Amino acid sequence: MSGPGPAISQVRNAVRHALEPLAAGDLVLVACSGGADSLALASATAFVAPRAGLRAGAVTVDHGLQEGSAEHAENVVAALRAMGLGPVEVIRVQVGTDGGPEAAARRARYEGLGEAAQRLGAACVLLGHTMDDQAESVLLGLARGSGGRSLSGMAQRQGNYVRPLLNISRHTTQEACRAEELLVWDDPHNADPRYLRSRVRTELLPLMEQVLGPGVSEALSRTAEMLRDDADALDVWAGWALDAAVHREGGLDIEQLEVQLPAVRHRALRQ
Repeated sequence: MSGPGPAISQVRNAVRHALEPLAAGDLVLVACSGGADSLALASATAFVAPRAGLRAGAVTVDHGLQEGSAEHAENVVAALRAMGLGPVEVIRVQVGTDGGPEAAARRARYEGLGEAAQRLGAACVLLGHTMDDQAESVLLGLARGSGGRSLSGMAQRQGNYVRPLLNISRHTTQEACRAEELLVWDDPHNADPRYLRSRVRTELLPLMEQVLGPGVSEALSRTAEMLRDDADALDVWAGWALDAAVHREGGLDIEQLEVQLPAVRHRALRQ
């Protein structure tokens, strides 16, 4: 009997590794939009979690920004339940305008996911961000000139959010969905040139691959991981410097901060 295929195995192994810290009986929720990345993640979680003694459910967020979004959300729910996941819910959110449409939708989405996780008692929420998403985040951070922390991209674990697929390419998740004959939804916003991230995805990264050769996304993802380690170390160093500079009568001893390297001093002052 043949195995599940390399793409499916890669995604399952990534999920298996991500779930290792959880305790038997914990509930893990998959955030699924119906796209290839989150569908592959949901399918892998449905396979891996029960074998690890975990409960696995899922949620899909209806932002209400596109015609037919409610019907699409119900279709995603049906697909998730067919995988054996439960509980499965639609989270309907109100998207504001502060910070632009992308930032507002992201904020509403995380608020909805956080509420659902707390209400259902989930130990963690799995997000389907891939290596390609990480590369896009690094380039956007570079364009903003917002420092090493921004260039370090997305963390594998951030609070109760876990991103198992950050070392998996989008091509791999698409291959996994094809192998499992999953019906993938292509969000039109992902190719809409009005959104900066979609232009990075459809124009900038392909051009970089053309000019610099293949492997740009992998290189950017590795860079993000190294920069995150550096940023974490500098934050710890800055914490030590700040503790040493706090005057027992209140305020800061500026002389204690003056002797620190600029990167440490700036972080200490931000803290």
